[in-house]
Amino acid sequence: MFDGGQACSGHNIPICAADWIGLTGSRMTKSESACAVQEAGVSAVENVENAAQLLGRRTVTRVDLAEAVYRRIGLSRKESALLVQAVLDELADALIAGESVKLSSFGRFFVRSKSERIGRNPKTGVEVPISQRRVMVFKPSHVLRAKINGLAFEDEESD
Repeated sequence: MFDGGQACSGHNIPICAADWIGLTGSRMTKSESACAVQEAGVSAVENVENAAQLLGRRTVTRVDLAEAVYRRIGLSRKESALLVQAVLDELADALIAGESVKLSSFGRFFVRSKSERIGRNPKTGVEVPISQRRVMVFKPSHVLRAKINGLAFEDEESD
């Protein structure tokens, strides 16, 4: 992974410059962040993947999901990517058809219809008609809400 990017002078942790840009979004220099990651007890192999998570600024992508399937299940990377794509396609197809998608202990995705209304351009104050449309809504389960807030939740089945 190391492509000649900077390393933490105190800990000699290699950081891939290409990976750094997409992962952290941090204003810290690479060497400062690498030192912070090392102080948090993360090994040099894991530092690029976990640096942004420790900083709390990472977005999980389709590639990340496929990589997690690859690591945990043992499918090839190509099979993992195809599996993740198939699941996302199934979710999207259900939502497009107007169905609700409920994932136990995670939440519910559904499509809500919004009627036409009059909006206002905040800059000019001019009234503008906003056409009717369908919007996707996500409602997290009580289990997910509790986990996000660091609380224990005993009933894993309810939403």
